[in-house]
Amino acid sequence: MSDTQIHRIFIDAPPEKVWQAITTPEFSRLYGYSGDVSYDLSPGGRYEHRASEEMKSLGMPDVVVTGEVIEADPPRRLVQTWSPVWIQDEEPGTVTWDIEPTADGATRLTLTHTGLGAQTAAQVGGNPDPTAEGGGGWPWVLSGLKTVLETGRAMEQPA
Repeated sequence: MSDTQIHRIFIDAPPEKVWQAITTPEFSRLYGYSGDVSYDLSPGGRYEHRASEEMKSLGMPDVVVTGEVIEADPPRRLVQTWSPVWIQDEEPGTVTWDIEPTADGATRLTLTHTGLGAQTAAQVGGNPDPTAEGGGGWPWVLSGLKTVLETGRAMEQPA
């Protein structure tokens, strides 16, 4: 199994809006697993993803993912470490968000997750069975981000 995953999506929104959706709680609570993100965008700054009320009802702690900002170049690139608190026997991976405008006014968003241990890789890769435990990983998160930016509405959660 590779220790790197690359996910790419095209979004009908400008890079500045995509950056905002990644780095602010006003957007993060509307897509993926919801919950609020907090970024100190200076090198060495702290990153936290706080659990939504639904996640807390499933027994998750207040903070579900932690990390450190390695590089922030708004609205083009964000590099951070990424460590889910429920997986304790793996080193943090690195997530790179590359945000590029396209010729037609859309944005190409490429998420590269490196340094993946086996447990993390299995979870963030996206489970092909939407009813299975663990959810849809990065494909689910990026699809939700795209939906929010293009429609203004949150993507429906799977049943």
